[in-house]
Parts: sequence; structure tokens; C-alpha cells
Amino acid sequence: MIHQSVLLKEIIEGFAFKNGDIYLDATLGSGGHMEEVWRKMKNKVTIAGIDADEMSINIGKERLELIGAKPKLAVFNFRNINKVPEVLNIKNPTKILFDLGWSSDQLESPVGKSGRGFSFQKDEPLLMTFKRKIKDEDTTAYDVVNQWTEENLADVIYGYGEERYSRRIAKAIVENRKKEPIKSSVQLAEIIKNAVPISYRFGRIHPATRTFQAIRIAVNDELKALEEGIEKGFAILAKEGRMAIISFHSLEDRIVKNFFREQVNQKKAKFINKKPIIPTIDEINKNPRSRSAKLRIIKKI
Repeated sequence: MIHQSVLLKEIIEGFAFKNGDIYLDATLGSGGHMEEVWRKMKNKVTIAGIDADEMSINIGKERLELIGAKPKLAVFNFRNINKVPEVLNIKNPTKILFDLGWSSDQLESPVGKSGRGFSFQKDEPLLMTFKRKIKDEDTTAYDVVNQWTEENLADVIYGYGEERYSRRIAKAIVENRKKEPIKSSVQLAEIIKNAVPISYRFGRIHPATRTFQAIRIAVNDELKALEEGIEKGFAILAKEGRMAIISFHSLEDRIVKNFFREQVNQKKAKFINKKPIIPTIDEINKNPRSRSAKLRIIKKI
């Protein structure tokens, strides 16, 4: 499956590119947004990108070079985005994009012979980390599910997944791991499914969706990384530059909305769009994963 980047037209319009711009993609993914920028502007702008996932950098590099682009790329977590101008040898960016969605490449591509457990659609080891090279001290989903206390699990599932049955799910996880370790995504999803009321099992989304989101956020410390990343990103953004962020759930959007509002209130920025831009019905029909996307853009004063 080819990953479809969200809100491409809206990003191009909202950034209002001009000659000499320096575009930094803080979440390169498979390179869809950067490709669109290059197709519109070609060599009139400098294009640079980072991603914590080495596979994404490799996929993006190949994709962009096939169309003649020569981006500056690096495997780098955006929570340290303030170091990127030096790492990539670029001036302060005039346009910075954070797309907080997970690409189909990350969800569906294997690591060696096995995936990372982000998806419960197929049986994979419980990792849920960006990292390709996992060290002993790194936290994985296996650690969270098999070692964290019932109370901590419930708090994480409720806090990061906004899951109303978090207590029941946490209890079921602890009871099942007493029998044997929970090792795979399908095994975990089945435990979650059996823990919730029958009526909840047949809703619009799979009953394990929110719990998997919560564990993934915890494993990768995503919300803290987002807070750090957008603050440092705004710091290196050139004067009159624009920052755009696409979020996909309320926890992310709340962080983005509050940060943007703070910068505007302090007269450090102004809104390009006061209300979030959402995908059109046509885009949602073509790419159902875009349905929860919200785009916010500010301009640095």
C-alpha cells in the first residue's frame, strides 16, 4: 500500500511558499509532503527532513531522488529539532511541518522478518517503537504490557488512549500475563476485545484501537517529545516563517492548540487559521485514515 499524505493542497496553500524558502519536514515519513513541495517549487526552495525512523528516511530519500529532488535528510528525533540546522547544514527554516500521523509504511512494513506490533491486523511482536536498533535499556510495548502495574496500565490507557474501559482492560492484561507472557499484537488485541462489553466490540473502531494508541504513545514518550519539539521548532523558525502541525487525536491537538495560542497571546506569532483545517469529504473517502486530521498553522512575528 502506498501511503497517502494528508492535506497536501492545504499545506501548500497555508505555507505560501516563495523563492528562497527553507522547508523542514520534521516528520518525513515516506516523503509525500516533501514531494509535493518540490513538485510545486523545484529548486526555488531548499528541502530538508528528519525522522526518528531510519526506514522512513530511506524510503523518502529513494522516492525524492526518483523525481530529481536532492533533499538534506537525517535520522533524527524532532524533540531535538533545534540541532537540525547544524546537523543538516541549513539556515533557520522558513517553513516547518510536523505531520503527527503514522504512515502505512510504519504500520505495515517489516523489521527483519517481523513487524513492530503497531497494528493488530496481523500477528507481530510487541515492540511499538520507532527504533530499528533496540537497546536493552529501551522500553518496548512488551515491557509495558508485562511489567507495569495494573494501576499504571489503567492510567496510561485512560490518559493516552481516552479509553473508558481502561480499568477492565488493565485488569484483563494483568490476569492473562500471570498465565503466560503477552508477546504478540494479536494476543493483546484478543485480550482487550474479551475484556470490554459485547456492544463495544462492534463499534466504528476496533476495541483495541485506543489501548494500542496509548501504549505506543507511552513507549515513544510522544506527548513530551511533541511539547519539546514544537517549542524548539518555533525557536529556530525564521522570523516571518510558518509552522504547520497536523494532529490526529485530541491529546496532540490540545498540546498544539495551547502552544499556538500562547505564542499568539505573547505577540510572538499570529494565526494563519484560527480554526483547524480538516480534510474534505472527498479526501476522507479516498483516504479514510485522514478523517481525524486537524491542521493548524501559525506565522512567527
